[in-house]
Amino acid sequence: MALDGYVDQSLSRRAMRAELLDADTERRLACAWRDQRDEEALHRLITAYMRLAISTAARFRRYGAPMNDLVQEAGLGLMKAAEKFDPDRGVRFSTYAVWWIKASVQDYVMRNWSMVRTGSTSSQKTLFFNMRRVQARLEREAAARGEELDSSRLRQMIAREVGVPLRDVELMEGRLSGADYSLNASQATAEDGREWIETLEDDSLQAEQIVEQSRDGARLRQWLAVALDTLSDRERHIVCARKLCEPPRTLESLGRELGVSKERIRQLETAAFAKMRSSLEDQSAEVHRLLG
Repeated sequence: MALDGYVDQSLSRRAMRAELLDADTERRLACAWRDQRDEEALHRLITAYMRLAISTAARFRRYGAPMNDLVQEAGLGLMKAAEKFDPDRGVRFSTYAVWWIKASVQDYVMRNWSMVRTGSTSSQKTLFFNMRRVQARLEREAAARGEELDSSRLRQMIAREVGVPLRDVELMEGRLSGADYSLNASQATAEDGREWIETLEDDSLQAEQIVEQSRDGARLRQWLAVALDTLSDRERHIVCARKLCEPPRTLESLGRELGVSKERIRQLETAAFAKMRSSLEDQSAEVHRLLG
């Protein structure tokens, strides 16, 4: 971390020593980059406004991201601004670039706040960066009036103040309530405390379910084998090719193989299924329970 701080200070010093561009010079450099792809002009433009990128990045340090990473993201936003800037519109580059810088840093902060995606819509983004500030102001104003706001009313007031749905406020409140925790973390300080992962419900099959499924599967295979034995060789071949092969054979391909039309194959298949269904019904009424 000490090294990170040193790099940040060095970059800040270089940015502060960079030239200050007047409007004419700024426009000339922007035109040179846009029209001639003059990389030297781009370098001067980016270097001159790197102090703006650093100062914008510094406003987001309270979200816990390393300053170096924030500055890098701010620099990317600055370069995107330089790529899209149109000097003919009569707007200063700093006015245009600050939006791109801020958007780039905000996206980085939201991506790295949690392993779970914090939000992607404009309302969620607005809430993420303004919810705590608005909440604190509303609580101060209520305290000055001698009122006490319950959590439900406070969330409604935040939604109305920020102009977002109440559901977004409720979701964001949960996401901002704390940092990520490992499921392997112990619930207690003692060495024998169980881990949080042990509290998760096991949705896998239990032993009795595994035994029951294995028994039922074996019984079904036995019944199907008996049903297949009731078919002629040609019917058994058609059923296996149509239902037990991957990918299943087509009626047309089986017809060419057996020297009959595909309609005849369909008729033979239907007759074979009727024989198998009759055999299964004769074997046991429990077939309906297992297959139904």
